[in-house]
Amino acid sequence: MSFKNVRNAHKNENTEDYLELIAELLNLKGEARIVDIANQLGIAQATANKTIQRLQNQGFIKREPYRSIFLTVKGQKIASISKKRHNTVLKFLINLGIDKKTASADAEGIEHHVSDKTLKKMEKFNSIKKN
Repeated sequence: MSFKNVRNAHKNENTEDYLELIAELLNLKGEARIVDIANQLGIAQATANKTIQRLQNQGFIKREPYRSIFLTVKGQKIASISKKRHNTVLKFLINLGIDKKTASADAEGIEHHVSDKTLKKMEKFNSIKKN
């Protein structure tokens, strides 16, 4: 991967993590609040709020004052793709024999940087290991 690709992946990483987390919170709790996002990411609410504002300006989420945060169709698409990438990498690492805790931590970083070509090979490997 070239340095340009790595820089682009880093730029998208934060957005993908937030959208994936919001989708997860909506699925688990029925709502996604700044306090929950900040707690899950281990950051200050002010920091989470700044990023949420940016995501809203970019059209990934919608929110109203004192209400939960919701994904737009655009945000749902990115969250879904990101979750699928994460699950593919996680399953691949577990299939290699990595323990679940380590695989989960490693997948969180790898998912943003793996190429589509490599991801397809991981999916193929995962389907072979399943049988």
